[in-house]
Amino acid sequence: MIEKRIEELTQQIVQRFEKSGYKINAKEVLKRLKLLMLEFKVPENEAVRTTVNYLVKELEIPRESLAVESEFVRISDITKPNQWVSLKVKVVQLWDSNSPNISQVGLIGDETGIIKFVIWAKAGKKEVEEGKSYIFKNVVTDSFGGRMQVNVNRNSEIVEIEEDVSLPPREIEVVGALISIQQNSGLIRRCKICNRAMTKGLCPIHGKMDGYDDLRVKGVIDDGENVYEIILNEENIKNLTGIGLKEAKNIAEEFLDRTAVLTELKKRLLGRYFKLIGNKGERYLIVKNIEFLKVGLKEEVEELIKSLEVQA
Repeated sequence: MIEKRIEELTQQIVQRFEKSGYKINAKEVLKRLKLLMLEFKVPENEAVRTTVNYLVKELEIPRESLAVESEFVRISDITKPNQWVSLKVKVVQLWDSNSPNISQVGLIGDETGIIKFVIWAKAGKKEVEEGKSYIFKNVVTDSFGGRMQVNVNRNSEIVEIEEDVSLPPREIEVVGALISIQQNSGLIRRCKICNRAMTKGLCPIHGKMDGYDDLRVKGVIDDGENVYEIILNEENIKNLTGIGLKEAKNIAEEFLDRTAVLTELKKRLLGRYFKLIGNKGERYLIVKNIEFLKVGLKEEVEELIKSLEVQA
C-alpha cells in the first residue's frame, strides 16, 4: 500500500516540475522517496519536501518559478512558516503600506481565525477589497514578529468568490480614556488608485499622484487594565466633534495649515472618556460606534496623560 502511495507522490512531483518546464528523472524521484519513507521512516510531507528541495538545488531551479499545488487549510491550521497552502477567506482589513515592494497588506479571515497577509508588488496580482471573499491559492506561510502571516507571490492565485466567508466573533466593547492621538491623524491625503495615505503628495506605491482628502484619527484608549490602538473614521469623528470632512477643509484653509485640523481634534478628544464598540484586528480596533462617557474623572485622565508624557 505504501509503495503505491510512493508511486503516486512520484508522479505528482514529476508533473509539478514538468508544469514549470523542467524535465526530471522519475526513477530518481522514486528511489529517493523509497529511501526516505521506507528505510528512514520519514513522514510523507517531509519526504516530498526534502525531495523537491534536492531537485531544486541540483537543477539550479529558481524556487519562485516552480509551480505549486497546495492543499486547502483553515487559518487555525497555520502554525509554522515555509508551507504552501490555499485558503478560502474574507478580507477583513487593509492597512497603509509605506513600502514600494508591497502591493497590499492587511488581514484575512475564516471561521477559525484571522491572519495577516502580504501581496508583494512583484507578484502582479489584482488588488483585493475589504469585505469581499476570495480563494488565496498557493500562498506561503511566514512568521514575522512572532506572528504567522501568509505571503502572495508570483505562483499564487487570488480568485474572488460569491460565497460570504464567515469570520470568528471579533466585536468587543471598551470603556476608557483617549490618552494619545498619533501624528498621522487628522486631514490626510489618499491615493486615488490604491487609497493609501500619501506623504507630501507621494503614494508609497504609485509615486506622485492626484489624491483625495480623508479624515481619520489613530489613537490609544486606556481602560485601566489594557490599552487599545483605535481608528476613528470620518463618521465617528463628526459624531463626536461636529467636524466632518467639509469642516476639516475649512479649518485647514482658515489657518493655511492642514495640521491645524489635528490640533483641533486633540483639543476636543484627548483626555476624554469614551464607550466604544469595534472589531479587533491584529493591531487596531476598528471603531463602529463611539460616544462620550461622563464619569467625572477628568483630573485623573490629565494626570495619566502627564505621566505618560514624562515617561516618553
